[in-house]
Amino acid sequence: MNDWSTSRLLTTAARIVEHSWNEKLLSIGITHAGLTTLGVLEREGTLTGVRLAQLVHVQAQTVGRTLDRLEKRGLVTRLRNTADRRSQRITITSAGMKALERAKNIEHELMAEDGLASEDLRDRLKTVINELGPKKD
Repeated sequence: MNDWSTSRLLTTAARIVEHSWNEKLLSIGITHAGLTTLGVLEREGTLTGVRLAQLVHVQAQTVGRTLDRLEKRGLVTRLRNTADRRSQRITITSAGMKALERAKNIEHELMAEDGLASEDLRDRLKTVINELGPKKD
């Protein structure tokens, strides 16, 4: 790994962390993508699919697949938008809130176990995201 680029180290670490989360989140029937989606819905409230995809930083079709799984488990609801029948309004359910709380506990345990709760590491990762991520208008 000494000759790996920083970007390769970062993407490999991200995949390993996500895989580890997914293994632990399996006990409540969601994935890391589901955790992220539920977290955004908890924070922002009811959203359209397009806006949710923007906030999760994925394509609309990607968030659609995640929503399919979450909806089947009763963790979110999707209602047709009366103003624009092509779009849907997505809301986290009470079961989704409970699953999110359990997932947050799992995440905290995982971060503490693996030594990933460091504020320095968090600050550095936020810098990378802000530098390389989509610019806010």
